[in-house]
Amino acid sequence: MAVSQTMTKSTAYDFEQVERTWQQRWEEQDLYRVDEDPSRPKYYCLEMFPYPSGRLHMGHVRNYSIGDVVARFKRMRGYNVLHPMGWDAFGLPAENAAIQHNIHPSKWTWENIDFMRRQLKRLGISYDWRREFASCHPDYYKWTQWLFLRFYERGLAYRKRASVNWCPNCATVLANEQVVQGRCERCDTEVTTRELEQWFFRITDYADRLLEDLDRLEGWPEKVKTMQRNWIGKSYGVEIHFPLQGRDGHLAVFTTRPDTIFGATYMVVAPEHPLVDTLIEDAPGKDEIRRFIEDVKKQDEIARTSEEGDKVGVFTGSYCINPFTGEPIPIWIGNYVLMGYGTGAIMAVPAHDQRDLDFARAYDLPVRVVIAPPEGEAPDAATMTEAYAEPGVMVNSGPFSGLPSQEGWQRIAEEIERRGMGRRRVQYRLRDWLISRQRYWGCPIPVVYCGHCGIVPVPDDELPVLLPEDVAFKPTGRSPLLDHAEFVQTTCPKCGGPAKRETDTMDTFVDSSWYFLRFADPHAADGPFGKEKADYWMPVDQYIGGVEHAILHLMYARFFQKVLADMGLSTAQEPFTNLLTQGMVLKDGAKMSKSKGNTVDADEIVAKYGADTARLFTLFTAPPERDLEWSDAGVEGASRFLNRVWRLVTELAAFLPGAAAGAQNGAAAGNGAALTEADRQMRRVIHRTVQRVTKDVEERFHFNTAISAIMELVNAFYQYKERGDAMNRAVVAEGLQKLVLLLAPFAPHLAEELWHRMGHEESVHLQPWPDFDPDVVRTEEIEIAVQINGRVRDRLVIDADASQEEMKAAALELERVRAAVEGREIVRIVAVPGRLVNIVVK
Repeated sequence: MAVSQTMTKSTAYDFEQVERTWQQRWEEQDLYRVDEDPSRPKYYCLEMFPYPSGRLHMGHVRNYSIGDVVARFKRMRGYNVLHPMGWDAFGLPAENAAIQHNIHPSKWTWENIDFMRRQLKRLGISYDWRREFASCHPDYYKWTQWLFLRFYERGLAYRKRASVNWCPNCATVLANEQVVQGRCERCDTEVTTRELEQWFFRITDYADRLLEDLDRLEGWPEKVKTMQRNWIGKSYGVEIHFPLQGRDGHLAVFTTRPDTIFGATYMVVAPEHPLVDTLIEDAPGKDEIRRFIEDVKKQDEIARTSEEGDKVGVFTGSYCINPFTGEPIPIWIGNYVLMGYGTGAIMAVPAHDQRDLDFARAYDLPVRVVIAPPEGEAPDAATMTEAYAEPGVMVNSGPFSGLPSQEGWQRIAEEIERRGMGRRRVQYRLRDWLISRQRYWGCPIPVVYCGHCGIVPVPDDELPVLLPEDVAFKPTGRSPLLDHAEFVQTTCPKCGGPAKRETDTMDTFVDSSWYFLRFADPHAADGPFGKEKADYWMPVDQYIGGVEHAILHLMYARFFQKVLADMGLSTAQEPFTNLLTQGMVLKDGAKMSKSKGNTVDADEIVAKYGADTARLFTLFTAPPERDLEWSDAGVEGASRFLNRVWRLVTELAAFLPGAAAGAQNGAAAGNGAALTEADRQMRRVIHRTVQRVTKDVEERFHFNTAISAIMELVNAFYQYKERGDAMNRAVVAEGLQKLVLLLAPFAPHLAEELWHRMGHEESVHLQPWPDFDPDVVRTEEIEIAVQINGRVRDRLVIDADASQEEMKAAALELERVRAAVEGREIVRIVAVPGRLVNIVVK
């Protein structure tokens, strides 16, 4: 058979026409609709609830493409896949737009949602759009309010006074992000603090469960679990009462190192500490001290407690007495002590705490060593620059000298309790969740205030408390709810007398703390969701989003899930079984942002190259958990590859009729007697590619190496195509079909078009994932050395004909290698087939 008779010339790949055609057909066929099906295993794949900011950038494209690959792959593996999309639609940016552009937050938000929905559909993401909702719609926030009332009934929602940022010029409360270097971002006035009555959720009641259950989350990155453990901050220590010198009362201090009490040379209290006014009462320069206090209060708490931040303070003029030594200890006010942790005061032991040592050196305060290493000499207090924070032997500690510090810890704690000077206790860094926001564009808090009855919850049958839309926004940012008489003035549901509505709205994190449950039953009218449907879908099997949400959103969602389980609304104790925190998309080495002017508009890339190219670039350039550097050349390369696939399949289309039915399972190609060595080698490449891609996607989410394997298969096909007449029809048919099926999760439009051009009628996305024949892929195994900077660190058993990319990927999976390169930059990896892999790090 001549080449001209067996191959047809390829037409150009019109990605715009192909993508538009299949997006329309998928929508008409309702291809991604999903309902509960107890006969099939379920898989719930979810990307984090997006804020409708207006336009997708390439960071969004990467996030949603990752989720879409997982959803499509699992669907082909036989799972009943839930892959929904909705909108975290309340928030401050909408109010800023209202003030700056004179557009109502509702209008701004819904227009953005419409635009971004069109963008997502243009990317071909496999969402079940029937389940779409926005948190700003009354049908959703009615149930957010309903959940608030259930929390209130259980004592988990309460009201107390708390400080807020206040701009005296705008006469309004400011969110933390509206305070720039201590000044109002709108008018540049110096920001002060005020005490207001605010609503809280009692998340601290769940601190132990939130901490302990982290051990159950084996599918979460360890770094995220560590961040949550640190945020909860469970500490075992002792509260010690230091009597004030010359006045009644004492200073209560929480310490995890009571064994160092003999080394305390000064005390530090937070600027917000209630004893401050008493302590500075007789101090010279009292006004200067007050100015220092106000300045520190304006600082961000994270910056105040950062290891790298400056430790600054001022002496109060007061002293307390060390109950073990009887010596007076000066009391300072410092920026690195927070009122929200412990008692808001610390005993400073500079020889054994680095922050204390830095502060002591800055203000020429004494340093006293009271713990020595088990072996070797004790540090020199006069010259030490690094605190000794490890366990050791107690020295300079009176009758406790010579004790191991761990034993001394217990002995001193016992003595403190015996004398009635304090007690052992457990302390948490975690604070209750302040949910009040003095903002308009948020979920109204469903309570009223009655002069006779006090705080009265709004009855369930009066929900939702609707957010009024006929409001006027002032340039100051003052919430228009405060001036909306029809909203504020109401009647008490209990006594019928006059009452006022709460004008604070809820933190938007409340909206995103239960949305994943609503997706399970988005149209439920008699509750936030039905338990049967929630129990079918929950927990989410794979959650995908940025690591910047590692603490707040993920912690709050876990808290909500546990409360709802306790209420009997859901069975799952944790909301997310597996978590993938994808890296950022960088350009010129920096995160893409409008302020830096380095964003890449997703629409422009899709218009120029197509959605499949945009998706493929973000998936191929780096593993999903790592940052991705934007590259125009990389996008061009992705486009060229898809065009090569198009040409390959369309040119070889003549091989497919007659062979298609059996080729997927290798029925025709498996007749070894009819195959030449070249045919067998081509089949080995085909089946090894299926094996590699399956493992990379299913076990590791290494989409970049999966795509690399598909690229190698395409290269092998082009080489095989050079045989012309000598090609085996069954091998070609089997290989091309497996190629298109492998490509389907990554480039869904191109795969769909090629699948139909090969003579199939049903969608490629409804096909089973291709299989591989272990007998075909089996090859001889060899052992190679794995080096780091030229030194052998481990050995690797691998197939003799493994590619360089396979060798590199396998080497990086070795436990010893992972430990050796952790935290270090990999400069390059050299793979010498059959011999070694050398990883160069610095």
